[in-house]
Formats: sequence, C-alpha cells, structure tokens
Amino acid sequence: MTSPPLNENEVIAKYKELTNECNSLVNKITELEQEENEHRLVEEALTPLDPRRRAFRLVGGVLVERTVEEVLPSVISNRKNLGMVLSTLRSNLESKEKETSEWKTKYSIKTAEEAEALRRQQMAI
Repeated sequence: MTSPPLNENEVIAKYKELTNECNSLVNKITELEQEENEHRLVEEALTPLDPRRRAFRLVGGVLVERTVEEVLPSVISNRKNLGMVLSTLRSNLESKEKETSEWKTKYSIKTAEEAEALRRQQMAI
C-alpha cells in the first residue's frame, strides 16, 4: 500500500524540516568540538603538574577544590566521551544530509540561489 502523493507545500515543509535538522546538527557539532578542545587544553595544562597540586573544577555550577590527580582522569574521560558523541553526531549529519539531498533530487527542489543562477544562465543564452 503506497502513501498518497504529497502536495507542493508538504514537500517544501519536509525539505525545510530536513535542512533545519542538518543545521541543528552542525551547530551541536560545533559546540561540542569547542568543548572537546577546551578539555584537551585543560588536559595538556594539568598533565605536567604535580599530582598533589590543588586544582579547581566546576561541577554543576559549583567550583570544587580537588587535586590534579583527582581531576585529570575525569577530564580525560570527558574528552574521550565527547569524541565518541561527536563521531555519532557526524555520522547522523552525514545520513541526514544524504536524505536531504535525495529528497531535493526526488522532488526537483531548487533553492532561491539555484533558481536565480539558473535564470541568469538562461538569460545569458
């Protein structure tokens, strides 16, 4: 049993939804890449220090005092977890971009820029 054909508004709405999801994923990836980089910088700063040296860590909005020995393993673990999450998000983005591209091709959707470029190309002929 096939679904009824979609009207033009439904096709455009679905395309916009897909592009919004892609943009959302890109924003989240960018945010997490910055966070991963911050973790890497902290890790690099703490690694050469004496393990008994005081270190402060922000936990749930509260600054707590620990030692480098206590803080460093959690920073490393968090950075690795961020890397895994980023990997998952990148693959999700890739599949969502592919789905968007297929939808665009299937319904011959043209963005405003593409339509303008096509119009200029036809006028030049």
